[in-house]
Amino acid sequence: MVFKSGFVTVIGRPNVGKSTLINALVGDKVAITSPKPQTTRNRIKAVSSREEGQIVFVDTPGFHKARNKLDEYMLGQVYQGLDGIDLVLLLFDATSSFGKGDSYILKQVKEKGIPVIAVLNKIDRLDQERQNLRVKNYRQESALELIPISALKKKNLTKLEERIFSLLPEGPQYYPADMITDQIEQFIIAELIREKIFYLIREEIPYGIAVLIEEMEERDNGLFYIRATIYVEKKSHKGIIIGKNGLMLKEIGQGARRDIEKLLQTDVYLDLWVKILKDWRNKLGLLKRMGYKS
Repeated sequence: MVFKSGFVTVIGRPNVGKSTLINALVGDKVAITSPKPQTTRNRIKAVSSREEGQIVFVDTPGFHKARNKLDEYMLGQVYQGLDGIDLVLLLFDATSSFGKGDSYILKQVKEKGIPVIAVLNKIDRLDQERQNLRVKNYRQESALELIPISALKKKNLTKLEERIFSLLPEGPQYYPADMITDQIEQFIIAELIREKIFYLIREEIPYGIAVLIEEMEERDNGLFYIRATIYVEKKSHKGIIIGKNGLMLKEIGQGARRDIEKLLQTDVYLDLWVKILKDWRNKLGLLKRMGYKS
């Protein structure tokens, strides 16, 4: 049997479900998700290994207008995600019609000359009549092969996987079969903490926070100790993250700890601290310190 493999970048506007789709295709949580746009900041490789081959998915931040150095970095991650790859999954949102943002991204992708599959996500939110209208709309506007799916409900993903494999070249196994991401544990743990902040804090604050893992070690009592710092830009934001009597920080920690314990398969003591670091999103040196470097 021919073994196929390749790199597949998932691209689209913010909050179209790129990370949710990759997690569903890989079968495990590799990229964090939230209802808020711009949750993903880095390119993340996620590996799906099958008997017939291996797909290395590249999750990217959503296309958006840059307002600061962090935004510029995120857009750079998107464009770098189109270099040296075999296939693009161009993800659209079925809850809205084809728009200017979709047209812009489509133009960028087509200029690269890379094979593209258009994927219409979130069809579970529409009745059959509206689904049909959206599919027709996106097929006409994109002039691409289009596969309607629901990443959340895992609907039509088998068809999508089969089509991906059909377009990939014969190639090697790039990663061990039991490996699902190339990211180090510290990065994943920091992302899990940031994800909980996105879910629990309703204001715009999550866009101005970063998480650094300062210390990780296994203690003699069997607990895995993790000390992490949540950086915010304003004093008022620090108060919101901590919450009254520390309740919000406690809730963030409890939620993150459960996911980290699942990741590490051991008991975890998560020690969270909150510090102010003004305007860090516009300072290149600080961005690199936060892990945002190409």
